[in-house]
Formats: sequence, C-alpha cells, structure tokens
Amino acid sequence: METVTSASLIDAANRIVIKIGSALLVDAGTGTLRREWLADLARDVAMLKAKGKEILIVSSGSIALGRKVLGFPNGTLSLERAQAAAAVGQIRLAQAYQEVLGPHNIEAAQILLTLEDTENRRRYLNSRATIGTLLELGTVPIVNENDTVATDEIRYGDNDRLAAQVASMTGADVLVLLSDVDGLYAADPRFSASAKFLPLVQTITPEIEAMAGEAGTEGASGGMKTKVMAAKVAMHAGCAMAITKGHVSQPIQALLDGATATWFVGTALPGVARKRWITGMKIKGKLVLDAGAIAALSRGKSLLPAGVTDIEGNFDRGEAVEIVGPDGATVAKALAGYDATEARLIMGCQSSEIEGKLGHTGRAAMVHRDDMAM
Repeated sequence: METVTSASLIDAANRIVIKIGSALLVDAGTGTLRREWLADLARDVAMLKAKGKEILIVSSGSIALGRKVLGFPNGTLSLERAQAAAAVGQIRLAQAYQEVLGPHNIEAAQILLTLEDTENRRRYLNSRATIGTLLELGTVPIVNENDTVATDEIRYGDNDRLAAQVASMTGADVLVLLSDVDGLYAADPRFSASAKFLPLVQTITPEIEAMAGEAGTEGASGGMKTKVMAAKVAMHAGCAMAITKGHVSQPIQALLDGATATWFVGTALPGVARKRWITGMKIKGKLVLDAGAIAALSRGKSLLPAGVTDIEGNFDRGEAVEIVGPDGATVAKALAGYDATEARLIMGCQSSEIEGKLGHTGRAAMVHRDDMAM
C-alpha cells in the first residue's frame, strides 16, 4: 500500500462523516454549548465543502444540553428524563449547527435515527435515500440517535457505532471520530507511558481488539472498544476511519496538517465494497429489460420503469434481483427500488405515469445506479 497520510486520505475522499461527542460540544462544568469550538468546526466543514466534499456530521449533545435547561442534576437519568432532556436539547443542538454553518452559506439538516432504522430494510433504504438527496442539495445532514423515542432494545447506545453505520449506509469514503484520545495504543497510555502507538491498522485482529479492552475492563481506554467496533463496520464498507483528538481548534484542519491519529484502512473502496455486498445477496426475482434500457445502464444510468418488459418472482423493496437483457443474458445484480407488486404495476411506464398507477408519488427509478452491481 502507498504511504497513508491523513491529507492523502481526506483529499481523495468525496464523502466524509465527522463524529462529535458530547464532551466536545458541551462544557462539563456549566452544561452549556462550546460555541467557539463549534464555530471553528464549521470553518473546517466550509473548507472541506469548498474542496467539493460532501459532509455529514454525527453529533451527540442533545441530552447534555437539555438536562441543563430542565435543571436535572449530574449523574444517570431515568429513561423518561433522558428522553425529555433529548427533546429539549435537540432543538438547541440543531439551532446551534444552523447558526455556525449559516455564515458560510451552508444549510444544516436534521436526521434522527434509531438502531431499527438501520437494521430494518425499508427504513434503511428510506434513510439512505433521504440523506442522499440532502447531500445532492448541498446541505450538511446532522445525524443523531433519536433519544426522544429510543429505548434500550432499539438503541445504538454510542455514536461511534452509529457514525460507522451512517458511513456504511451512505457509502462514505472517510469517517473521522473526534475523540478525547489521539488514537489506538497497545495499552492504555494513561497507565503505561511506554505504550506503543499504532498509526495504521489494516486488519482488526484479536490482538487489536484486546488492545481496546473489554466493556467495563478497569484501565481500558475510555470508549476505545466501541471505536474499534465502529472501525470493523467502516472497513467492511470500504470506508477509512480515523481516531484523533477533537478538543483542538479546527480539528479537521489539524488532522490535515499532521495531527496524531490512528487510521483504520481496508483494501476495498466504498463503491467496490457495496457492489461486492450486493453480489453476495440471495436473488429473489428478475427484471427483464429492453435493449435501450441495457444501453442506458452501460452508460451509468439508473433503471427507469419504462425499460422493464417483464418481472419474475416475488420480492420486497431492497431485496436482490437479477437484471437480464432481452436475450436472457444477465447484466447486473441489484437492490429493487419497488416490491414486485408495485414494480409490475409501473413496468413499461414513463416516470410521469407512476403516481397514476400507484396512487401515490413513487420514486423515479426502478433501481438506482448506486444499488447495482454490473
């Protein structure tokens, strides 16, 4: 592998996810927003967008902000109080992002997710489509766990893994975890001054996992286990992930300038990893296309209903289907944008006819080009 640097990975990335923890956003003593730090981060976002990058932010902070407003004491909150704090704090958090991004002519958008939203196929596809549209429109989606409704069984519980899932779901190239530590060490540097620092991890071995410690292990570096778990998700999706200190002013610029970080870098690019995943899925049906549609796919276009001449099998939206030409030859494997029932209703139709056939406004594409492995 060529020499890996923060600058080379970030410069090559088209889509970047930045994860921000509560400790960076909210002053532990006063419970108030660290507005100057957030404004500096907004300068980083503006810098990246000026380079043509698409940016998503996975942000904690709603409960920490809300508990101050509601006068809740420090310490563990009951589920009901935590959800109440999140409901109050989420408004302030979203407003804060809009206020710091606005001067850079950047619109912020709010996305609230639960674990179910990324595990349920339909919700996953809906979330992915919404975030994709927001990015195409030039906004910066601010993603947070939906603490106002999530209970333990449908929670991520930490935004490291949520950020990795968002990076995977959106096909991001780079995920940056802004942390209170500057990377992964062979032992906790708080207790071992000679602990070896690991600047690059290309495979997460049992030894790497052991370095992160187990949940609740005395001396395990705070939250490192969840960060390594996040790295496994990101690397599987072809997304490079960095752990670096976030407390500094403009932490992304600092990373570009050579700040200490551990990079977890796999061997596959996001698009390649996603297509490999699609190729490995079990086929549930078949879409037969005319010659014109096959030609359009070869030019990188999405599949529109007008080019579909026949549909075989029963499948749900998001399940894998085979795409074949008029001669029966397989040309691609893809994730269906409609279930089989609706697909049969609109096959052969122009996009303007979809609503009349379905009784509701549907998607223009039968299969989006990003959900296709040729």
